[in-house]
Amino acid sequence: MIEQVFSNFSFRAIWTPELIVILLLVAGLYFALVEKWRHRFQDGAPVSAKQKVYFLLGLIALYIGWGGPLYTIGHIMITFHMTQMVFAYFIAVPLFILGTPKWFLVAMIQRFRTPATERIAKIIFSPIIGVLLFNGLFSIYHVPFMFDSLMQSVFLHSVYQFLLLGASTLMWWHMIAPLPNKALLSDLRRIGYIFANGILITPACALIIFAGEPLYATYTDPNVWGTVMSYCLPPGADIPYHLFSGPEAFSQLDTRMDQQLAGVLMKIMQEVTYGFTIGYVFKQWLAKEKVKSKGELTISDIPVSEDGAK
Repeated sequence: MIEQVFSNFSFRAIWTPELIVILLLVAGLYFALVEKWRHRFQDGAPVSAKQKVYFLLGLIALYIGWGGPLYTIGHIMITFHMTQMVFAYFIAVPLFILGTPKWFLVAMIQRFRTPATERIAKIIFSPIIGVLLFNGLFSIYHVPFMFDSLMQSVFLHSVYQFLLLGASTLMWWHMIAPLPNKALLSDLRRIGYIFANGILITPACALIIFAGEPLYATYTDPNVWGTVMSYCLPPGADIPYHLFSGPEAFSQLDTRMDQQLAGVLMKIMQEVTYGFTIGYVFKQWLAKEKVKSKGELTISDIPVSEDGAK
């Protein structure tokens, strides 16, 4: 399978170099912020090595989710497309939040705080919006007509990817609570919030897993597949239709089984990431209760280090 990818697609199609350049620029800005520019921020404390690793791993996860070999293979098998979504929205986003210094988040909130933005933020940053927006966009994305339409439009698909990224950030913000003093949910409610997210994503996964037939023309109709695949190739390049079907087909799974595997993979990986997050919340909760029991601080005053450790 790997040999088929490297023999049928160009370097640009396989490695998405333009995305690598963008992410390297983001990494450069991040290190300039936490090393060179941090003194410009109030309480601009040194950032731990753990946080830096989190942010870099987030960039790698986003690259896997939005580019690289999986981007090309994801146009051939929906299992790989779903793997991309896991990396982009369930791995990269929480790593970015954990890797961003608290003093920078506080500075950004203070910088853009006005009566108007506070009213807007009160609506947008509502936990209800957070839990519904991402799961709603995720479910709509997997409606067959919507999925096939987006896959056949580079512009619309890119816009939708950024919408999902923003919605995912909002969802994970309430689960991780990077600024405990500004958290809108108690630790117990955060755990309930995580469970609610797990429940709301289930219908989309169930649709994919239990459908009696393949749902997406992107993976069943050679004409639609050819249109989608053309976006991975340089202008004028021949479409490798032999990878779609026949003895040289890329996938050894039939389309329905590939679809079922994609749904199962998404549900399992979502449960794994949410499971780790519940453990993270429990750790925070126990640390707060330990400090509170000593009568030293109230829960809202408990300091949190930059990497979230107590």
